[in-house]
Amino acid sequence: MRVACYVDGFNLYHAVHDLGKPHLKWIDLCALAQSLCRANETLVKTAYFSAFATWLPGPYARHREFVAALRHVGVECHIARFSEKSALCHQCGSQWIQHEEKETDVHFSLTLLEDAFDDLFDRAILISADSDHVPAVRRVRARFPNKQIFVATPPKRFGRARELRKVCNSGMDITPGRLARALLPELVQDANGLVIARRPASYSPPA
Repeated sequence: MRVACYVDGFNLYHAVHDLGKPHLKWIDLCALAQSLCRANETLVKTAYFSAFATWLPGPYARHREFVAALRHVGVECHIARFSEKSALCHQCGSQWIQHEEKETDVHFSLTLLEDAFDDLFDRAILISADSDHVPAVRRVRARFPNKQIFVATPPKRFGRARELRKVCNSGMDITPGRLARALLPELVQDANGLVIARRPASYSPPA
């Protein structure tokens, strides 16, 4: 059985952030996906979908380090964008710029559909609790009834994934303990010892 894993980056990030355990953000997504595979399965792909908040220097720098580490361990990274739009308070007349994530869900759904049509997997694992992925899952299951779709919701998001769980074959909630067993090393290095990515200080495990 061939398994492909699709990770909704912001959905996972915000769930981990809400745990108050920032060290769990430095997660090896290939290792996490592998932990969700069964004994008779082979992980053939792990794909990550997110966008860079380029207007926030600190988070942007940490995110770039994380993506560099993921790419080095074999994760296929799809980075979308944010758009800017003006917002107006009709009561006080104040104006400000809002940022809205664009294209991430589209990349997620299209990649899942393309891989199904290309017969890349027998079982797909979706790491998300977002109902925006429901139409793509429905289409895959309708066109390829022999393929299985499994949803692994980010920590404490299982109850929020009712719509997604309904259209998948099965699912589970990822525990903080599972994340803790799949962390990246402090230094992600190539075979020659060259540092590819360094864990941000704010992601250091508790003493």
